[in-house]
Amino acid sequence: MSDQKIFAGPRVRRIRTGLGLTQTAMAEGLGISPSYLNLIERNQRPLTVQLLLKLASTYKVDPADLQGEAKGSVAALKEAFSDPLLSGELPGDQELIDLAESAPNAAAAVAKLYRAYREQARRLSDLSILLAHEGTTSALASTQLPIDEVRDALERRPNHFPAIEEEAEAFAKLLDPRDDLFGALKAWLRREHGIVVRVLPVATMPNWRRRYDRHSQRLFLSERLSPFDQLREVAMEASLIRMSVAIAADVQALKLSSDEARRLARFELARYAAHALMMPYAAFHQAATRTRYDIDVLRSRFSVSFEQAVSRLTTLQREGAAAVAFFLLEIDSAGNAIRRAGATGFPHNGFGGACPKLGVYAAFSQPGHILVDAVETGGEKRFLTISRTLEGPQGAFNERPRRTAILLGCDLGHAGETVYAAALPSGAIGPDSASPGPQGTPTPIGPACRLCERAGCLSRAEPPITRPLGLDEMVTGLSAFDFQ
Repeated sequence: MSDQKIFAGPRVRRIRTGLGLTQTAMAEGLGISPSYLNLIERNQRPLTVQLLLKLASTYKVDPADLQGEAKGSVAALKEAFSDPLLSGELPGDQELIDLAESAPNAAAAVAKLYRAYREQARRLSDLSILLAHEGTTSALASTQLPIDEVRDALERRPNHFPAIEEEAEAFAKLLDPRDDLFGALKAWLRREHGIVVRVLPVATMPNWRRRYDRHSQRLFLSERLSPFDQLREVAMEASLIRMSVAIAADVQALKLSSDEARRLARFELARYAAHALMMPYAAFHQAATRTRYDIDVLRSRFSVSFEQAVSRLTTLQREGAAAVAFFLLEIDSAGNAIRRAGATGFPHNGFGGACPKLGVYAAFSQPGHILVDAVETGGEKRFLTISRTLEGPQGAFNERPRRTAILLGCDLGHAGETVYAAALPSGAIGPDSASPGPQGTPTPIGPACRLCERAGCLSRAEPPITRPLGLDEMVTGLSAFDFQ
């Protein structure tokens, strides 16, 4: 103990205030000056062995109370302040240590409040999913973060914006790109607005996909991006300039609550406009129906990525020229939903988008392969699903690449209109393409595990909140959680 320096200022101060002593009175009792005691309480001087023993004998203090560290409180505070809402509030851990040392009860209360917040957030998430599954909205949506508000607004409406489609067609005629849309867009940006497009190396743009320098009138793209993504970034920039009025009108129609939400929605609609420019409606609709929605053929014909072709398929709902009503779901390897969209709105109340039995989760085990499934929800609704992994921006040798998986789905009754019907088991759809056949039974799926009541599910990850657990010591079910 003689070699260890003990900085216990906040604890000494707590002992002094608990006894109702002034610094002068305690300093006199310890035989030191008030200024030295002040330095000790501010952790600018350590406690000596003599002072530690003097404190113990004079004020009946356990020396262990002065030597211990509030490691548990600091760890709990670190967890709370690592939350995205608070992650930028503290420059380092020292303030957390000071809080845990000087106000342990307050630190414990903060940690307890954060645990309660997390549990409440999980419960509200479950409630939101349950209400959405039943086709009901909640006033709780007003408390959403801007990105969640935008996603919710776009997911619940048809993924078709007629005004932007018309603007994109007019812009495409003006550009007359022939077989080089990238070159036509670069030439238009430079000719009409003095904007020069440049692709920069990773070392110059380590953290950005795209950056527009207003002062030098240059649009910088990262070389990490594939040629398809580089084209989309340039098309987005051109669309924000050329179609600003149409995009602003559609953003306004979403009735979002904050400027931040409107800014995010503007970005999402700019991406929609870019896809409409890269894959003009009439030509893409005609090619999609003639190829029976073969995504690989479409991506090759229009020189776009798999993800871009899938996204475009969910938008083909022009009045008088509508295609199959597709919807999409994109997730990461942890199961987080990154994006949802649908030709008629994402089918929250009819599709088990969080069920681990979906092919989109299995796609990670077979990167680059298309998985085709017929699935059936608890409400007897049946869907055709096409799933495949997507590769993100190219990383360096020592970087782990970003990989997500995307699912394209439609009502199983339309499966016969697609090339993917041939990949379903024999008899999965009847001769009229409207109902399952006798031999091919669709995979049963459900909503999130905490809302699903399917018994004996081998894929169950959590017990349902709608049923009591069946704690029967004499019987064990196949599922990881038994319930009544």
